[in-house]
Amino acid sequence: MPIVNSIAALEDEMTGWRRHLHQHPELGLDCHETAAFVVERLKAFGVTDIHEGLARTGVVAIIEGRAPGRTIGLRADMDALPMQDLSGAAHASTVPGLAHACGHDGHTTMLLGAAKYLAETRNFAGRVALIFQPAEENEGGGRIMVEEGMMDRFGIEEVYGLHNSPGRAVGHLATNRGALLAGVDEFTIRIDGKGGHGAMPFQTRDPVIVAAAITLALQTIVSRNVDALDRLVLSVTQIHTGTAMNIVPGSAMLNGTVRYFDKAVQAVVKARMAEIADFQAKSFGMAAELEYAEGYPPTVNHPEQAAFAAEVAREVVGAAAVEEDCPPIMPGEDFAYMLEARPGAYLFLGQGDTPVCHHPEYDFNDAIAPVGASFFARLVERALPLT
Repeated sequence: MPIVNSIAALEDEMTGWRRHLHQHPELGLDCHETAAFVVERLKAFGVTDIHEGLARTGVVAIIEGRAPGRTIGLRADMDALPMQDLSGAAHASTVPGLAHACGHDGHTTMLLGAAKYLAETRNFAGRVALIFQPAEENEGGGRIMVEEGMMDRFGIEEVYGLHNSPGRAVGHLATNRGALLAGVDEFTIRIDGKGGHGAMPFQTRDPVIVAAAITLALQTIVSRNVDALDRLVLSVTQIHTGTAMNIVPGSAMLNGTVRYFDKAVQAVVKARMAEIADFQAKSFGMAAELEYAEGYPPTVNHPEQAAFAAEVAREVVGAAAVEEDCPPIMPGEDFAYMLEARPGAYLFLGQGDTPVCHHPEYDFNDAIAPVGASFFARLVERALPLT
């Protein structure tokens, strides 16, 4: 089965939805206008079982099939990023400092396209729960929706999601049967020294030296404390200290991110970071303290559901356009919380040679929206067949 004909016929309409959303980005949990747009479209499709206010502005809509059966969840994220839109598109963001630079406008559009088709045909036995989630980028709207009891409340037994993939061929789908995206943690290291005149550093305890030493020493965790076959990224991304050219500051602060796939690796990182910060500072006669914040866990597909999703993908785009064993990548994704709560799978949908996600010139490729919508629709029909 290729792209669903009736969904392909929606391409212009879907493009209109997507570009409207692109022009009106919203941040974090405050996706009020986006949620209202989603609800308006769903009602127009004839969907009546609509639940608002999950994770503040999240929406879950239920479409009943023609016979009783299981409930499958389909998820799209709705939030934008706090950055300027430099795409140059006629439909560029109208909100200064906010941009849909990760394609969540496209994800929402694809799920709406599937919703329209499923509401019209209802060619399945069971229910589909359409999950429109805020705050994927920062606050973890997916975590909040799970913690609020979404899975039990709506009886969701499996859950699936899609993310656009710049650099992958247009319309190609990719996934794997295990870890697909990394866990995401953050850290702050505070260094207490003794400030003074830059011309008399012997009278000070210079935290800049400690900041440099800690930054370099942290890299030995990746190279010397963790197996080279275990994927790990530790990046110091900020160093804050000093006020003038001739003053040794009294303190310094490091910030950064850790990306991992294995909880045992995460434990090693946390322990070694604390030791390195403490002992490096002590070796210079100073003190340092680590604040380690665990964030999104790794996004780990369930093997059975990932294999099924790949099978559906082959029906929609053809075997040559499906990668069933794609390597994991180091960005994170809060769909991880939904996969911790229920079996399911996450997939990448190629959008061609475009700027990468989070780049100010990024724009979602509208040509792939019918592909994603068709995948969602066919997945429901295959997972919940009419007997």
